[in-house]
Order: sequence, then C-alpha cells, then structure tokens
Amino acid sequence: MEGGRSGPGAGAWPNIVVFGAGAVGCHYGAKLAIAGAPVTLIGRGPHVEAVRERGLWFDSGGTRTVVRLAADTGSGPVAAADLVLLCVKSADTAAAAREIAAGLRPGATVVSMQNGVDNVERARAAAPGLDPLAAVVYVGASMGGPGHVVHAGRGELVLGAYPGGPGAADPARIAAIAAVFERAGVPCPVSEDVRAALWTKLVMNATFNALSALTRGRYGPIVADPGLAATARVVIDECVAVARADGVAIADGEALHAAALALGAAMATATSSTEQDLGRGRPTEIDSLNGYVVARGDALGVPVPMNRALHALVRLLERERAARA
Repeated sequence: MEGGRSGPGAGAWPNIVVFGAGAVGCHYGAKLAIAGAPVTLIGRGPHVEAVRERGLWFDSGGTRTVVRLAADTGSGPVAAADLVLLCVKSADTAAAAREIAAGLRPGATVVSMQNGVDNVERARAAAPGLDPLAAVVYVGASMGGPGHVVHAGRGELVLGAYPGGPGAADPARIAAIAAVFERAGVPCPVSEDVRAALWTKLVMNATFNALSALTRGRYGPIVADPGLAATARVVIDECVAVARADGVAIADGEALHAAALALGAAMATATSSTEQDLGRGRPTEIDSLNGYVVARGDALGVPVPMNRALHALVRLLERERAARA
C-alpha cells in the first residue's frame, strides 16, 4: 500500500471499497470497519438504503454489532480506493473487472475474494492490465436481509499472487495487504502457491455447495449422514484427479475428506451459498464449482460422473425455479 498505510501498527488505514456487498463482502467490510478502516460497500439499492439508514447489522457469536460505514450503488468510490475487494459472483467477474479498471487509480490493489478457481484469469481477460491478487475465503456467512449479514463460522483468508500475471508479483505489497486484514482480526497467511489453495477451497465448495442445495441441509447433518459422507468422498476424489491432471499439487482424497468432515462439524449450522441462492430464486455459482470440475475434467480426459450429476441436478433446480418466478 502507498504512504505507509498498510502496516499492522500504522495509524492510517487504506481507503477500502467492497465491490459486491453480498455475504462475503459485508462480512469482511464489517470486520475492517469495526477495526477502524474507512470502508465503502457497493451493492444493490435496497441493501445500500438500509446501510445508509441504520448501519450494517453484523450478527456474530450471538451478538449484533451495528457497523457504520459508507454505501453506494455506483462504482464512483473506486476512484479514491487504495484497496478494492472484488466480491461479486463469478458470473459477474468480467463486467465488474471492466467497471473497476475504468476508475482504478495507479497504485491501488484489487483482491479477488470469490468462489472458484479462475476469477483472476477472467478479470485479466476482461480488463487487460488489471491483475488482482487472489484470496481464498473461508467463512460461513449469509444475508439476513438488506443491511443484515449473519456470520456462522470461521473467517480466515489465504492471500497470494495468481500465476501468469502481466507483471511480477510484489511480495511486499502482498504482505502489506495481508497485514491490513490481520490488523482487523482476520487471519490472513500468504501462500506461495495460491492456485493450489484455491483448488483446495474448490474441493470444499464442490463438496458442500451442491449437497447443501439439493438437500436444503446444513453442513453438520450432511457430514453426519453416512451416505452423504460417502458421496462427498467420491466428489473429492474426482476433484483431486482433475487438479493433479491440471498440474496443481493438492493433498490426496483421504486428507481432504477428513478436512471436509472437520469443516462440516465446525460449521454445523451453516448452509452453502448455492442453497441460499436457490432459496432466493437467484442464479447460483454452480458452473464455477462442480461445473468447473466437469469442464476441466472433460478437457483433460478425467472422468467426473459424481460432479457431473451434482452440477446437472443443481442446474435443473435453477431452471425450475426460474420458470416459476
């Protein structure tokens, strides 16, 4: 960050814009604002109106905090930002990247905080010269309504430079961004292989998002059910096979299955973003989760029948709910 603003003990904070004020954006925007950072949320009209009127309601650990921060429906605040957190759905990455790039000042940093593996690549393709850092997000959060975010568990990030960017990654800049989150009480280790970290998160998303959506269930009952736990293992083994065929070094299926069971137990009351999207009649990100595994598996000649089935079933639910809307 510029001007010595980013160190964990610095007196001044970077000016932060959250581009896409859904559950993830609101959670981290709230954490940063509570710690004292100037934060502006960019989101939909009803949400922005609620935040402006009464603040952002942040429910965590049985306590509600009313967080006062700026909110806007337009991208104008990007022009004054030191740090932009890109938190839109994967399908909106290209459009958001172009809008951010049009207003971003020299020296500002963009961080992709999105589900899926290829959002940085999408942003680069849509806005040449834009080179976001990648953050792997581990948080259980949902929107309780306009201006209301509910934290169900965890909240750490893993940060790094996605390979293949237009310029050399700056370790000092990455460390400075990580320090901003750490200063706000958000664990944020830096990874030298963020692509592997993103794939590891994708394994968890491919496991829980579709199963939670199809069963309308929370994570705890999913991992406690022997049949669903066995299904999760098949999903994970397919993901590992695709990742390794794609040259990504991730852990084996046994280790990742154990991690998934532990995650489900730790976030027993959480539901997936895919389940939440279906419940609200919104498009899901399933194409960037199980659908991405299917696409890469097909390209690499790796069979992925379980991921294909889960992807197809969620897409069927999407179409049916869209037809009824």
